[in-house]
Amino acid sequence: MWETTRKRKQRVGCPRLHVSGRAPVVPMSHKQKILIIDNSRMIHSVVKARLNEDELEFHSALDGEEGIRIAGDLHPDTILLDVDMPLVNGFEVCRRLKADPALSPIPVIFLTGQTSTAEKVKGLNLGAIDYITKPCDVAELQARVRAALRTKELVDLLATRALVDGLTGLRNRAYFDQRLVEELARERRARTPLACCMADVDQFKRINDTHGHGFGDMVLRGVAQIISDSCREEDVVCRFGGEEFVILTPGVNGAGARVLAERVRANIAAHVFMRGGVSLNITCSFGVSETTGGESPVEAADAALYRAKSAGRNQVVCAA
Repeated sequence: MWETTRKRKQRVGCPRLHVSGRAPVVPMSHKQKILIIDNSRMIHSVVKARLNEDELEFHSALDGEEGIRIAGDLHPDTILLDVDMPLVNGFEVCRRLKADPALSPIPVIFLTGQTSTAEKVKGLNLGAIDYITKPCDVAELQARVRAALRTKELVDLLATRALVDGLTGLRNRAYFDQRLVEELARERRARTPLACCMADVDQFKRINDTHGHGFGDMVLRGVAQIISDSCREEDVVCRFGGEEFVILTPGVNGAGARVLAERVRANIAAHVFMRGGVSLNITCSFGVSETTGGESPVEAADAALYRAKSAGRNQVVCAA
């Protein structure tokens, strides 16, 4: 299954990992999304007409509750929010948006017919980044929305980089911890299998001591590339820390994960690492565990990895 998927990804030009030590930059390949929350349909039409020069995707909500719901589903890049709405006003909507960690990074621009300093200060203290006074000046609206979208793009880029391991280009431990929670919840909800493979480079300290840390870094980048190339698109491949790597396999049970681990182990053992006239074969040990009852498989996989190291290395051991 994994080999077929890997070849398919290469045929369609799936980019390889950046192994130069720099984190990959995720390009903006989609239209940025604007959510307009305003109880006036005319305002929706006016905003869309005045921003029609930009390639944007517009979404509309006519009241605060609907706006909060759509924001949670859509995760827009910027929200234009009317202050004066019945039932739930803009200030309350903003407060609730900023109280949600998943939605708080979204820039909020208030739309208002009021120009008092007190009102502006209140909105800015709630987390809004700007105000636009109605009726909207075309140039001002365009400039303020574009600035908000640039801010969101930079926030997204920083968040992405914060979850990437700078040496190998793989996702890091923080990203793994987030995804583990999500996948465990999915496993409990959908009753689909989930397994975990823990990998450790054998005798890595000796590699560093004998050939230097530069060679050791090259080995880690190469191992990361081999693991990534051996996995499906939906597998979660991360650097766990030091010379340890981890793979989550959504929808695959322990037996299937063992097949994957054996393939990765063999691919690593067959690879020759070369740098500065030095060539070296290295090996990795693997521990595999399947989730049972929504419990995290990481500790069991780590214990199985320890047994693999103790039994002579360069092998795959499954949790009991």
